Amino acid sequence: MRKHYCRLAKTDKIDAEALAHFGQALQPAPKPLASEREEALSDLVNRRGQLVEILSSEQKRLHSVRNSSATADIQTHIEWLKQRMKGMDEQIDQLRKESEDWNKQYQLLTSVPGVGRVTAVTLLSMLPELGKLPFKKLSSLVGIAPMNCDSGKMRGKRRIMGGRAMVRSVLYMSALVAVQHNPVIQDFYQRLLKAGKLKKVALIACAHKLLGFLHAIVKNQTPWLNPKDVAVPTS
Repeated sequence: MRKHYCRLAKTDKIDAEALAHFGQALQPAPKPLASEREEALSDLVNRRGQLVEILSSEQKRLHSVRNSSATADIQTHIEWLKQRMKGMDEQIDQLRKESEDWNKQYQLLTSVPGVGRVTAVTLLSMLPELGKLPFKKLSSLVGIAPMNCDSGKMRGKRRIMGGRAMVRSVLYMSALVAVQHNPVIQDFYQRLLKAGKLKKVALIACAHKLLGFLHAIVKNQTPWLNPKDVAVPTS
């Protein structure tokens, strides 16, 4: 019988042995390295997200200062950030348009009401597994799949955790738009509210459902013409 034990020490050699054992035990499938073009798109989209965060912080600071010079400096910075974001959007669009495959996937994704350019390019750059993995694995990868929190006889609330924060964030924002402009998501949202779900819980469920639609659309290469024809995968 194999003995199992815990190593409390940490060295490069021990880390290497642990990684080797992990690979031998699970045999993970090899993943191709991202191309130079894919890394460039990912870097630009990631940088745009950083600019959005900085802009949001500056806009909050604008409401907390009283000194006119400080106010003017913040306003100047806000305008500069908006111009930088505009330039970043142009670079992202130019890079995306240079790829026939990206353009095709972009058109499919933006065919869904509620999904705009920011969500589409984020999915293209940050979630290349879309349409390829089983849906349950994909939703866990994004961090939008409800996880059980049970222990013994205690049954905790299901909650989302981990995953790719930027992808989850844009899906949530798309869900906010979709509950207003996408009849299918809107109906789903209202049914959840009538069932007693909290608004935030219902919106997360809508984001999860939206991801399911997007996954099926990319997998089947079929645009959002009739949502009844889009078979949302369950596994």
